[in-house]
Amino acid sequence: MTSNASSYKATAEQRAKAERFSELHQREQLFVLPNPWDIGSARMLAALGFEALATTSAGYAFAKGKLDSIGSVTREEALAHAKEIVQATVLPVSADLENGYGDSPEAVQQTIYMAAEAGLVGCTIEDTTGSASEPIYDKSFAIERIAAAVEAVNALDFPFMLTARAENYLHGRPDLADTIERLQGYESVGANVLYAPGLPDVKTIKSICESVSKPVNVVAGIALRGVSVSDLQHCGVQRISTGSSLARTAIGSMLDAARHILSEGRFDAFESAASFKEIESLISKAPVR
Repeated sequence: MTSNASSYKATAEQRAKAERFSELHQREQLFVLPNPWDIGSARMLAALGFEALATTSAGYAFAKGKLDSIGSVTREEALAHAKEIVQATVLPVSADLENGYGDSPEAVQQTIYMAAEAGLVGCTIEDTTGSASEPIYDKSFAIERIAAAVEAVNALDFPFMLTARAENYLHGRPDLADTIERLQGYESVGANVLYAPGLPDVKTIKSICESVSKPVNVVAGIALRGVSVSDLQHCGVQRISTGSSLARTAIGSMLDAARHILSEGRFDAFESAASFKEIESLISKAPVR
């Protein structure tokens, strides 16, 4: 444990946000946690009425002209971006912090401390190595890394929601038994939320939810075509994030419009663009610090 982590003191504002975020994970009704990729999208989502926000590592990487891969965005860049989102609204903010920006448990601990210092009230840590040949950490070491993250969280003076991610399904390893064992391992060492992105259907999601006792996060926009919020509520899901899907939806609309200009010489796609009035209304409506 770093001495800095144990001496960090949250502001009253951060502590209040943290308590609100924790409460969202304890109530009966699930909540949707959208993932803005810049200050403008954060403020518009807040104005629409969402209760909390989370960053998206992929969405931010694409906005920076980088690939979505471990290490493409540095820890310092990711946390500076997260701090911008934190300061954009009064909502609680969690962050996608990839694998904690280092293999060692000590690196993960330092990342947790830096996340708290950035004003965040939660984060996700995944078990992806960044290596194409061995994309997933050995199970026991992955659990050790989450245990180290929990140690750092417990040294903070406010409830920081740690989400532990099992990445099998995103890396060609659709092994439900191993995924459940990993999530149970993360739960056993103290992770607050459990998350396995890329699950293929509601049956698999229900199996995950029935195998653990901590809140489960499911990401919308990766597989699960046609699945609704109510479907996921019925499965026992507590939190639905959107990951990079909102950012990719915006990029997709831009690309479709640009291609239509090149291929047809027409600007019809602009007819579905949000108006200045709508955008400015949402930006000005979002309460800020």
